[in-house]
Amino acid sequence: MKNPAHPGEFVRELAEDLGLSLTDAAVALGVPHPALLDLVNERAALSPDMARRLEKAFGVSRETLMRMQDNFDIAQADKQS
Repeated sequence: MKNPAHPGEFVRELAEDLGLSLTDAAVALGVPHPALLDLVNERAALSPDMARRLEKAFGVSRETLMRMQDNFDIAQADKQS
């Protein structure tokens, strides 16, 4: 994949599909609202801790989420070289 999506885009769409505001999603994840905003606005990378929280709260495999982050990071590195 040449332009993989940032995992924050997936998380934003997941919250929308579940009918959750980002505030409600942050509460469900047990994280500060600004931390979730940084992720969904692609200003922060997905951490292993956030991936674990997403898996626990929404049933999305943390391995899949971390692969999304890895693919995004590799594509960004390739663009810079």
